[in-house]
Amino acid sequence: MAHESAVYTHGHHESVLRSHSWRTVENSAAYLVPELRSGLDVLDVGCGPGTITADLAARVAPGRVTGVDAAADVLVKARAAAAERGLDNVEFAVADVHALAFPDDSFDVVHAHQVLQHVGDPVQALREMRRVCRPGGVVAARDSDYGAFTWFPSTPGLDEWQALYRRVARANGGEPDAGRRLLSWARRAGFTDVTASAAAWCFATPGERDWWSGLWAERTTESVYARLAVEGGHATHEDLASLAGAWRTWGGEADAWFMVPHGEILCRVR
Repeated sequence: MAHESAVYTHGHHESVLRSHSWRTVENSAAYLVPELRSGLDVLDVGCGPGTITADLAARVAPGRVTGVDAAADVLVKARAAAAERGLDNVEFAVADVHALAFPDDSFDVVHAHQVLQHVGDPVQALREMRRVCRPGGVVAARDSDYGAFTWFPSTPGLDEWQALYRRVARANGGEPDAGRRLLSWARRAGFTDVTASAAAWCFATPGERDWWSGLWAERTTESVYARLAVEGGHATHEDLASLAGAWRTWGGEADAWFMVPHGEILCRVR
């Protein structure tokens, strides 16, 4: 059985968790909502700080939700998020999506948000997600596509930031342009009933621009991504500081607009 071979590009710096903790079912898994109902058992793969997991638990109660992540430290935040909402139908555990420690046919819904772009073998990950999903259930995945990010105005430095991020992510064993590949990966994993779709985040209000540009400026100089970029020989500290400045410049533009497109797949298990 394969095991994780990729390095998680983002890490769990506060600037990363600030973004991940913003995510909800409504803004990050709307395509899955029609499949959710009371009493279902759900596995949330790569749950991170658990905000989507908690939303899933609230929607399927009294069904059970299990959130798993490869990093034990982030599960502390996930447990706190569930406790804050008074949810008693959710639990968390460390797991590797390439080799899930659950029996066959354990869950009605298996969900992964922004996970497959970071793993060493996304096809094997989907096979495992399929294995633990019951016949009649669904495997759902959503991933962004960095190569398709677009923004306005054309701020000097952001093209370089986009190219650098993609180089670093691929050097770490991931695929930053995962969104466009999800359908192909699902078919290679053996799914025959796949509904593919797309959706986007858009950051265009003054508050959204300030939030998005600020967290990426910090990620570019302070996060695990920054360390990996330097250690891998992809950029210098001076390069990263310049790119962080580009983010702040973009965020200060009165008409700035940024779109993050996502691919989505909903795979029915036969």
